[in-house]
Amino acid sequence: MNEQRILIVGATSAIAEATARLFAAQGHSLYLLARNRERLESLAADLRVRGAARVFHAPFEANDFAAHAGLLEQVKADLGGLDRVLVAHGTLGDQKACEQSVELTLQELNTNALSVIALLTLLANHFEAQRHGCIAVIGSVAGDRGRQSNYVYGTAKGALAIFLQGLRNRLSKSHVQVLTIKPGFVDTPMTAAFPKGPLWASPEKIAADIERAIGGKRNQLYTPFFWWPIMAIIKSVPEAIFKRLSL
Repeated sequence: MNEQRILIVGATSAIAEATARLFAAQGHSLYLLARNRERLESLAADLRVRGAARVFHAPFEANDFAAHAGLLEQVKADLGGLDRVLVAHGTLGDQKACEQSVELTLQELNTNALSVIALLTLLANHFEAQRHGCIAVIGSVAGDRGRQSNYVYGTAKGALAIFLQGLRNRLSKSHVQVLTIKPGFVDTPMTAAFPKGPLWASPEKIAADIERAIGGKRNQLYTPFFWWPIMAIIKSVPEAIFKRLSL
C-alpha cells in the first residue's frame, strides 16, 4: 500500500490509538492531535517503533475554534499534504448532570458536535480542491434515536451524522470518501464504570473495522456489524410505544 499522510484528531482516545497502530504497521505518516502532551509523546514513540514512516504531534483544544485553521495548515505543511483524516475526539457527559445545567449541556454539544463540524468545514474545502482522500468521523449508534438515558450525547452525534450525510453528498463529486463510523458499546477508559455484557467490543475490534472501511467506498460503518440490525429495529419502534420504554 502506498504511504498515506494521515491526521488523527483525538489521537489518545482508545479507538484512535488502536487504529493508529494499524496505520503505523502499514508504514503511513501520521499527525496526532490531542489535549494531553505527555500521552501524545508516548503514543508517537510507540507508533514509530511499530513502523510509521513519520509521526508528528501537537496539542489540540477542540473548543478553541479560532485555532483550528492555523493548526490544520501546520499539519499539511509538516506532512507535505493530507490524504486521510480520522476524527475521534469527544466526551461522554453525565446525562443527569446535563439535565440540570444549561452550561454542561452546551459544553457537551460544543465538544461532540460543533467542534467537529468546525474542523470538517475546513477539511472539506481542502479535500474538495484536492479531489481525492478520505474523511472518517467517529459518531455513535446513540445518534440514531433519542433515548432518555443519553439524549444530550445522542443529540450531538445525531447532528453530526446529518452533517456528514450532507458533506458526503457534496464531496462525492470530488471523489472524496466521507465515512460515518457508528460504534456501539466499546470497552474504553471513558466507559470503565459501565457494567459490561455481550454487546460490548474492544477498541481493537472497532479499529480493525475502521481500517478496512477507510479508503474504500463505504459511506457508513456500524461496528460491530450487529449494531445495524439492532438500530434498525430501535428506529422502527413507533414513538407512541417508544416513549413508554425505559431506554
